[in-house]
Amino acid sequence: MLPDRYQQGLKTLRDIDPNSPERVTEMFKDIAPDLSRYIIEFPYGDIYSRPGLDLKTREMLTVTALTVLGNAQPQLKRHINNALNVGCSRQQIVEIMIQMAVYAGFPAAVNGMLAAKEVFAELDALESKASAL
Repeated sequence: MLPDRYQQGLKTLRDIDPNSPERVTEMFKDIAPDLSRYIIEFPYGDIYSRPGLDLKTREMLTVTALTVLGNAQPQLKRHINNALNVGCSRQQIVEIMIQMAVYAGFPAAVNGMLAAKEVFAELDALESKASAL
């Protein structure tokens, strides 16, 4: 039987992005399957599941932190998608990036904005493709 924190992590991650648990598991299954379990258990089972902040706020904070780090573009793009999935608007994402120019510097803000631009373009392409069908 899987531990409760793993099950809670799966539930929380599915609330953010229904396909994410499978994506995380697939990403590391051939090299480090335990890493996907740790990702599901700790951030999503233990931290994201805590009371006190809603998922939208948690994702906005995560986007902010990853923007400030400046060296986690794949994770930043994933969490921009997640933030949109839990109710953030594109304008809110843009405002996060502009705000980070003050505290993290223009390079971090520019890189964050470029990541957001890529995510928005990918979403627009998907929407366009879906509406064409």
